[in-house]
Amino acid sequence: MLACASALSAPAATWVPSLDVTTDKACYAPGQTVTFKAVGTMPVNTNIRYRHGLAVVETAQLTSSSWTWTPPKVDYQGYMAELFTTAADGTETIVGTIAVDVSSQWTRFPRYGFVADFDNHQGTVDKNANIKTEMAYLNRLHINGVQFQDWQWMHHKPVKFNADGSLTQWYQDISNRWVGVEYVKSYIAEQHKYGMKSIFYDLCFGAWKDADKDGVKPEWALLKKDESGRFYQDYHGLPSSWASNIYLQNPKNEGWINYMKDRCDEVYNNFDFDGFQVDQLGDRGEVFDCDHNKVVLYKAYEPFLAAMKTAHPDKTLVMNAVSGFGTYYIVKDNVDFCYNEVWGNGNGYGGAPEQDFANLYDIIKKNDQCSNQQRSTVFAAYINYDKAGNDNRPDTKVNTPGVLLADAVMFALGGSHLEIGDHMLTREYFPAAPLQMDDDLKQRLVHYYDFLTAYQNLLRGTSLDQSELKAEVSTSAADVAITAWPPKAYTMTTFAKRIEDKDVVHFLNFTNTDDLSWRDVNGTRPAPALKTDIPVTVKVARPVGKLWVASPDIDGGAVKELSFKQNGSDLSFVLPSVEYWTMAVVEYKNVEDNTEDGVQTNEGIAWSVKDIIHPQKSSDANNSTINNCYNLAGISVHSSNKGIHLGKGKKVVVEFINED
Repeated sequence: MLACASALSAPAATWVPSLDVTTDKACYAPGQTVTFKAVGTMPVNTNIRYRHGLAVVETAQLTSSSWTWTPPKVDYQGYMAELFTTAADGTETIVGTIAVDVSSQWTRFPRYGFVADFDNHQGTVDKNANIKTEMAYLNRLHINGVQFQDWQWMHHKPVKFNADGSLTQWYQDISNRWVGVEYVKSYIAEQHKYGMKSIFYDLCFGAWKDADKDGVKPEWALLKKDESGRFYQDYHGLPSSWASNIYLQNPKNEGWINYMKDRCDEVYNNFDFDGFQVDQLGDRGEVFDCDHNKVVLYKAYEPFLAAMKTAHPDKTLVMNAVSGFGTYYIVKDNVDFCYNEVWGNGNGYGGAPEQDFANLYDIIKKNDQCSNQQRSTVFAAYINYDKAGNDNRPDTKVNTPGVLLADAVMFALGGSHLEIGDHMLTREYFPAAPLQMDDDLKQRLVHYYDFLTAYQNLLRGTSLDQSELKAEVSTSAADVAITAWPPKAYTMTTFAKRIEDKDVVHFLNFTNTDDLSWRDVNGTRPAPALKTDIPVTVKVARPVGKLWVASPDIDGGAVKELSFKQNGSDLSFVLPSVEYWTMAVVEYKNVEDNTEDGVQTNEGIAWSVKDIIHPQKSSDANNSTINNCYNLAGISVHSSNKGIHLGKGKKVVVEFINED
């Protein structure tokens, strides 16, 4: 059995933010040095410590508002830097925090942003100054990839050339907005300064009217059939004031594929882009090729993506699975991460409507399975959608509670959210900016993206299939009902994972709402009711060594170690607070340090014998040999993947069964 145990926490730190801290890049290669700057009044004797989870990697005293740190060379790691002072009685005051991402490939933990305006509006706007300001904020959010929406000239001919082969410096896009090549390139340069990657956008099968003049062949067209049996080219209708509708091509047609490969060559030869964001339009119903053969559209994406990746294997490739359409054929081979534009069409995965929080889990689960547990998920999810489209809206502000609860759930599940550019994304037409963030939301997002980055190994380090845990969590609090995922109205919802020797339990606050949709379409979601000092009991697998919590809503996301009591498999502690989201992390003791008696088995718990021991035949009470049974004694064990927990120096009888 597991014995009773308790542990005392380190003294609680006080959060008194007085410094705005920045880094010189959004992410770093292993071995690369981080340069920090702090703006504000730095208290005397300010120290900094760099944590990976709870573990302190390094501590130093600061003597300047600018300093450097070289993280360990371990790849794909997140760190939290905490700036703090210590009083004579040992109490700490945290005055600033910031995250650091050390990853050789940005697509391992993608934090995706966007840009969609490339005009100086006839000199009335200092666009280059705006670019610097916008990218500085994205850098503070550790955005490591930026999608360029509606940067191109025509969808079938994104780069516009003059007659002499030089770039046309100004052109109009499909909505007749002006695009300045200077500003496209300025964005790319500024992003590269911060270590971000610049990704150009285009459809996989779109062409403007009269595209035949640019070499697009009629036999490449994707066709529809009307009720009379007449075939016509499928198209995406746009306002009559725009330059063209978008006429669809068969994405698996070899001629079209080769044509688009040439267009991509032109893009990469003239702009320093790092990758291609491929788009589609979702399910188009029954479609046909030029010979009137049916085209299975979602399967047609695979050869297109394979050709684009083969042509430019060193470039990032991403494709939008609109409402999940074509997921398997998109994510199984050629793309570098999963990208899902989610709507409210009632056709989500796994039975949950698409607009529900529960469907976000189903999407990540499906992506994990289709990508062989290899690729992270980014949601393109438009918050306050109806408010943004309502000309009679009561105000022009993005609703902060809607954003933060959506981000809390997406991040806790292991995803990220395409939402930030020069404005908050609220409509599928990225240049539209009907709603604006207030200063409070901008600052809250700094803490949320610090949290996503610093704790990325716990949030996004493994797939759901590899780590999901059905945690049993309860409370004696009269005003809080705790329920396991999926979210339920007026409850505190938990979602848990087992990451190596840690159980990670997320507490998500739905206690004052029955709105279980992430969309907050009208921008009316209320702020959650703050819950404090919640007595919690969590079922655990074995002796616990440490317990800590962190939240993007308090203390700048800094770690807070907690006291706890353990009675067998019951771990009891007081959860300090939950506003939107708090993460609790249970760190188990090293098994070699465990001297408790007995054998423990538990579904989902994994153990293996550390040292190879030659088993001896087992005997019964009469010293008669028991067939197929052996004694194992004096075994040192450690955590692994399957098996049992053996107390040191104890004995267990194991029966070997031939299942052939």
